[in-house]
Amino acid sequence: MVVVWIIVLIAALVIEAASFALVSIWFAAGALGALIAAALGANLTVQLIVFTVLAGALLFFTRPLLKKLIPGRYIPTNSELEVGRTAVVIEEINNASGSGRVRLGGVDWAASSYGGEIIPEGECVTVTAVCSARLTVRKNEADK
Repeated sequence: MVVVWIIVLIAALVIEAASFALVSIWFAAGALGALIAAALGANLTVQLIVFTVLAGALLFFTRPLLKKLIPGRYIPTNSELEVGRTAVVIEEINNASGSGRVRLGGVDWAASSYGGEIIPEGECVTVTAVCSARLTVRKNEADK
């Protein structure tokens, strides 16, 4: 049974190295515990219990902690990259009438104003948020 636990240990480590999902590493730890139990002469039932309890306990108690400590790789979407950029109003923005368009990077977007103010055509605005296909904008500080 020692050979089986070595294979499980190596497989779990290879899967973890390929995915970095912080899941299979705990099964590797469980397999190591079961491998030690097998080397000490424990029967198959004890080995399976050691594997299950050790892997389950480590997964349950330490994974949430490690997820908080290890920053994830956050990749912003294309629309999130628009926030903070400057656009030009090509149609007066009036939240009350639901009108308003801006041009940002050569693309026309529907727009609404952040504070509810009317922004005339030709003004330069800053994108504050993106909701679906509508930008929320505010007048540039330099233009006020």
